[in-house]
Amino acid sequence: MDIQTFIQNFKEAFGENAELPLVFWYSDILKGTTEKINGCFFKGMKTVREGGTISLNAENIGCGGGKFYTGFSPMPEFVPQFVSLKERYKQTPEMVLEFIGRLGVPEASGAWLNFARIDTPQAAEAFGTADGALFFATPDILSGLVSWAVYDNNADDAVCAPFGSGCSAVVTQAVRENRRGGRSVFLALFDPSVRPWVDASELGFVAPMSRLREMCGTMRASCLFGTHAWNKVRVRINGGNI
Repeated sequence: MDIQTFIQNFKEAFGENAELPLVFWYSDILKGTTEKINGCFFKGMKTVREGGTISLNAENIGCGGGKFYTGFSPMPEFVPQFVSLKERYKQTPEMVLEFIGRLGVPEASGAWLNFARIDTPQAAEAFGTADGALFFATPDILSGLVSWAVYDNNADDAVCAPFGSGCSAVVTQAVRENRRGGRSVFLALFDPSVRPWVDASELGFVAPMSRLREMCGTMRASCLFGTHAWNKVRVRINGGNI
């Protein structure tokens, strides 16, 4: 499915109130300009959601974990202790190391990690080779995305909600899954450290491009088109009453 057909189908399925997803991909050419982002780089997603493009690397990501989970640097020595003893997201540093060992963070495949909204020229250019797409979703929109994702996939891991920082749950999981041609999608942005940069009513839905390409072919056959239940939800997404 080409990008314009996806956008048309997405708007028809979810309505004009549903925000278009962001596409992310690595490149050796700078696609957007970004000042150094201190702390969580999801602070920069406001620019992307408004139609801009940001390009990230080890120099302008101010968070050591962000550099690591995007594949631009080795794991900083402080991470296991910080995640466990400071943030208290895992009971022990050893549990953090076990998680990271299983995760297997892939190395960056380019000099820059770019984010752009799917309807921008930069995203259109990269759509065929992108690593993944990030949807910012309210519960009603998330209902539709999850229902779409399980329509043609009966696997227990068709939809996963993995532990991890915002950057690991979005970038690491999608890149890893995309590189192996996997079919899982991921719920994300549960991490309290990323929540200040996300609306209170939103979570993340992340589709590796290996899976999104498949899903594009099933969208119109799924419940998102022509079913009584989804039509009622769609009305509410767009400001109506059920």
